[in-house]
Amino acid sequence: MEKATFGAGCFWGVEATFRSIPGVVSTLVGYCGGKTDNPTYQDVCADTTGHAEVVEITFDPAQLPYEQLLETFWKLHDPTTPNRQGPDVGSQYRSVIFFHSPAQEAAARTAKERLDKSGKFRNPVVTQIVPAAPFYKAEDYHQRYLEKRGLASCHI
Repeated sequence: MEKATFGAGCFWGVEATFRSIPGVVSTLVGYCGGKTDNPTYQDVCADTTGHAEVVEITFDPAQLPYEQLLETFWKLHDPTTPNRQGPDVGSQYRSVIFFHSPAQEAAARTAKERLDKSGKFRNPVVTQIVPAAPFYKAEDYHQRYLEKRGLASCHI
């Protein structure tokens, strides 16, 4: 099993999408990339800790290549808007890939470059690609949030 960690805005919808992909073994929503140990949702929402809302994915690379996870990641959000996804504004909603290996880093950088050159977006892709940092699991009520409420998506 391998891990992948992505930030693409509010983690509820991101988690729901990744959970539905065959080869994904489990998902956790949480916080990554900040300066505060064990942040709470309120801390992260205050936009002072430096954390991004992320989904940590455990997947089986024999069934699901990392590149396929990247394809889903790019489709989930607008990677050209720094610190914003839809109505959600703040650095906690930034577009970010936390890589767990040199192979993931290389795949992410190649995919970002390809997307940037594709002409799909008028603005440049601003997604951060950074080494995996400590992951802090979000509060239990955030885990599988949409599923618990019978919702398929939170997108507008």
